[in-house]
Amino acid sequence: MIQRNFITEEVKTLIGVETDWIEACDAVESGAVRRFCHAIMDDDAPYWQPQQAEQTKYRALVAPPLYPLHAFRRPPGTPDPLSRVAEDPDFDGVPRDYGLGLPPLPINLPRLLNGGNQVEVYQLARHGERIRAKSKYVDIYQKDGKSGALVFILVETLYKNSRNEIILKSLQTHVLR
Repeated sequence: MIQRNFITEEVKTLIGVETDWIEACDAVESGAVRRFCHAIMDDDAPYWQPQQAEQTKYRALVAPPLYPLHAFRRPPGTPDPLSRVAEDPDFDGVPRDYGLGLPPLPINLPRLLNGGNQVEVYQLARHGERIRAKSKYVDIYQKDGKSGALVFILVETLYKNSRNEIILKSLQTHVLR
């Protein structure tokens, strides 16, 4: 069976496009770190006990390694993305924004799958720091699967702290089908 080619010239021009630096609306703070630690069931002392944290190489309270991936919440006063359900009953609650501020892809495939994550942790974010990030389309390609076309979208996101030091780099693979 011949599959439709979703990798048009318009899509190809988006490979390599990257965003400007975006700053998280909130600094790393103890309440958010505590909730994150509860969610991942990790109660290591350096995340919220100052006396223990002072004994680590960081000499301060830190957040868990993957915290920066979840530090970018909706800023106050911005529209709720789930309000889209009122206009589009087929909306599944998952916006097709593949990186922090990347332009949308003109690919009309209904299903979005997580194709995996690769993460390099350079250091931990400290309480009180502001995290900044920028995303980039690294590659977009298509393969034929048993159920039809599969489009792979590779997005790299770089995270930095208030001192402009890299804290984390992630490569996220999204699969549309």
